[in-house]
Amino acid sequence: MSEGPEAGGQGAEEPGGRAGTPRGGFLNWALWGAALVGVAAVVYIIAQASSNQPGTPSAPGQSATRAAEGFAGKFKRPDQPTPPPDYVFYDDAGKAMKLADLKGKVVVMNIWATWCAPCKVEMPTLAKLQAAYKGQPVEVVAVSIDTVEDAAKARLFIAQNDPLKFYHDREKKMPFKLVPMAPGAPTTVVYGKDGLEVGRVEGEADWASPEARAVVDAALAAG
Repeated sequence: MSEGPEAGGQGAEEPGGRAGTPRGGFLNWALWGAALVGVAAVVYIIAQASSNQPGTPSAPGQSATRAAEGFAGKFKRPDQPTPPPDYVFYDDAGKAMKLADLKGKVVVMNIWATWCAPCKVEMPTLAKLQAAYKGQPVEVVAVSIDTVEDAAKARLFIAQNDPLKFYHDREKKMPFKLVPMAPGAPTTVVYGKDGLEVGRVEGEADWASPEARAVVDAALAAG
């Protein structure tokens, strides 16, 4: 009687007469496959790292375009231009006044408070806007809605943002008097020389930006 194939030897046949897959060959293919996957992963990581290196310059004009989109996306023009609210607030000397008293000027009225972090961040940009229009009929009116007890703190903060002046809404009602109402602080409304609203920004904005200046320039030119 002839001897059968050795157990575990290469070339052993599976039931049905088919030749089995050599164990050594399968192992080699698995090792090669793992190596190829590893190489591909390394190549991908290197490519990603080189494309995201810190300090890689942006395309020309890319930063300016993003800044323009930021302000333009925030600035909203009214469907129907409305006059400012018939509401009393107080100037630095404690004299009662209304926004209508400033008719004939382009007014940038900002509602803010010392407890409002975004308000304090954008305030220097409003100061720069006011400085840029020195001698022109443009008035940045930053109206504090701080309590009477915090008025001194608000006054000190405005003094640090020259040439802005201190204005105070003692009853804290200006946000509710606007049409439509302001959703919160900061809210900044631009009025033309005719006393009608040109547009507004709800939230923080860079009022020293060229886009903000363009809004004021257009209001000045409107006459």
